[in-house]
Amino acid sequence: MSGRWQQARPASGRSSWGLSGMRRIKSCTTVTGKGCNMGSSVQEPEGKYTKSDRRIMDFVEDYTDEFLFMSIGQLAGRLGMSEATVSRCARHLGYRDFKEMKNDLIQKKAGKGAAGKLAGTLMKDQGFDVENWFDFQRECLARTRENLDMGQFQEAVQRIGSARNIYIHAKNASLAAARLLFFRLRRLGFQASLIPSGGSEVLEGIAHAGEGDLAILFSFSKVSEEGRMILDYAREAGCSTLAFTSRLYAPQEQRADVNLYVYRGEKEEFHTMSSAVAVIDALVLALSDSMQPKAAEKLMRLQKLKKKYGRRLYGKEDGKSGQE
Repeated sequence: MSGRWQQARPASGRSSWGLSGMRRIKSCTTVTGKGCNMGSSVQEPEGKYTKSDRRIMDFVEDYTDEFLFMSIGQLAGRLGMSEATVSRCARHLGYRDFKEMKNDLIQKKAGKGAAGKLAGTLMKDQGFDVENWFDFQRECLARTRENLDMGQFQEAVQRIGSARNIYIHAKNASLAAARLLFFRLRRLGFQASLIPSGGSEVLEGIAHAGEGDLAILFSFSKVSEEGRMILDYAREAGCSTLAFTSRLYAPQEQRADVNLYVYRGEKEEFHTMSSAVAVIDALVLALSDSMQPKAAEKLMRLQKLKKKYGRRLYGKEDGKSGQE
């Protein structure tokens, strides 16, 4: 093994876990007492760590995201060693036990990528508990309700209701919420379309937008480069804009004409979509209420078409497809 894991420990005596994984030095580390201080003149011999310790260090460095979700038994089984050996490694690194070692790395990784966010969320209650998760959903809904501007909500209903064409853009996980909104609006008879997530196709998707149209963006924690292009072009073309956002304050150039606040969890946590879906459904219901009886007529027309062509589509005379 040509390298060694760098042991730049803080005063607590624990190893310093870099956010990009464990770091190495060549042949030795310098120590002061229990902890490690790279500025000390006392050298710690390589022999302090066993061969098993170094195998564990290598695994955690090379497979950090996988390690975040492993129990001590799973890690021991993966490396072909005993749980006691893994526990000794944790103590050699300055921790009380394996659990403390893993939690320290999770805290350092929190908010850094999907794996770090998910692990950080699970660590809050030392594992997943469905009741606590539902409590968290209630908290997200409550904070969304508290910070959602009702004036902006009514403005969103009005702009959607009067839009000639509606262009919807989202990326990654928020694309699921965007597709739900697209589906609901199409059912009510709106001319809605999904803008491709990235590349030059974004420009093709928005190129024909103009006065009387509405661009809807899902830009929760930040506005993507594609989102900025859409906002910029919409201002030029006279197209209205509406954004779902998790930021209470944002630079003016990153704000849409109408901004709907959605709380999805803290920055370092796994982000839920429950509040976004709730706001989408609220918009659709408010739209349906404002469109009476036009909304009912459009839905009845759809139902008649399903009944007429149901046998050909679903093999059923009543046209029930299982869709809502």
